[in-house]
Amino acid sequence: MLPILDLNRSWKEIREEALLKIAEVMDSQEFILGKEVREFENEIESFLGGGYAIGCASGSDALVLALMALDIKPGDEIITTPFSFFATVSCITRMGATPVFADVQSDTFNIDMDEVLKKTTPRTKAFLPVHMFGQMAPLETIMPELDARGIKVVEDTAQSLGSYRLLNGEKVFAGTIGDIGIFSFFPTKNLGAAGDGGMMFTKKPEFGERLRKLRVHGAKKQYFHEEVGLNSRLDTLQAAILRIKLRKMEVWNKQRRDLASSYNELFRNMGLLDRVSIPIEFPGNFHIFHQYVVRINAQEGTRDELYKFLSENGIGTKIYYPLSLHLQKCFEFLGGKTGDLPKSEQLTKSVLALPIFPGLTQKEQELVVETIRAFFKKK
Repeated sequence: MLPILDLNRSWKEIREEALLKIAEVMDSQEFILGKEVREFENEIESFLGGGYAIGCASGSDALVLALMALDIKPGDEIITTPFSFFATVSCITRMGATPVFADVQSDTFNIDMDEVLKKTTPRTKAFLPVHMFGQMAPLETIMPELDARGIKVVEDTAQSLGSYRLLNGEKVFAGTIGDIGIFSFFPTKNLGAAGDGGMMFTKKPEFGERLRKLRVHGAKKQYFHEEVGLNSRLDTLQAAILRIKLRKMEVWNKQRRDLASSYNELFRNMGLLDRVSIPIEFPGNFHIFHQYVVRINAQEGTRDELYKFLSENGIGTKIYYPLSLHLQKCFEFLGGKTGDLPKSEQLTKSVLALPIFPGLTQKEQELVVETIRAFFKKK
């Protein structure tokens, strides 16, 4: 069986060092917001080029905390994508605000910047883009207009730590363009913990200070609460493991890029580009391929048949995402209906994520693509 993700392969590279560090943390008995957390925050700040990194309990919490720091209130509108993980939108409704969906681009899977501007109203308080599958959206193209309208930006960078765009010859990392960027360290991410973990990042000191308070019940000083926050702190143990993995992240991201190039070549060489649309890298981007997602160019239902065929032949795949967020039952009150966001809706019927992770071999990739070719030969 070839899984879509095998964490054991990268774990073996750090196992000895990680077990020693785990023992060190256990001996210290310092489990919450300890020295390892602050050191990890410092290292992320350095990696991203300066700013304020604030660890928290999860990427989902990071989104909620970011909106709290922006003083989002009931009645505020926040523009976001319908093609993402649930937490991207649930954080908005948890604040009592209203999600406003803008459609996506079919080739990059990212939210369409032109559609975002069309959806702004006097009630628009923030824009919440997602850098999908490891590739940045070109936020710089609309940031001046958003600034002029007083619209804040929270970047959902849960899948894209380490991805960047070249702007005027300089690297600009995902999560550093808007007011606040958020990261997830869920184990499946490019930088994954041994459990849950998340982080907020900002270059604005006023947001940095407030986020540090909000993650510990709104208290700058213990037992003295300036506002009501959350209990959302990054564990020392998770930070210690993440520090080890951070030193490997760029090498692992390069391996992912190499694997993506190998997949692209295999699909070309096997004559499958009329059946399968391979992911593109938007000009100026450094795509880190958190997922390698293809689109199946065939009649409706073929993607699901291929998904089943691959599973029956021992190959793990995943559908990210099977239902556009504007059509989810829990968001019925927003009034979304089929046909509102056609590109997102079409992607939910055609996308398929293939195995990609550090340690995946060329032979395993060949097996994946050969099995896909065998499926289409039967059609």
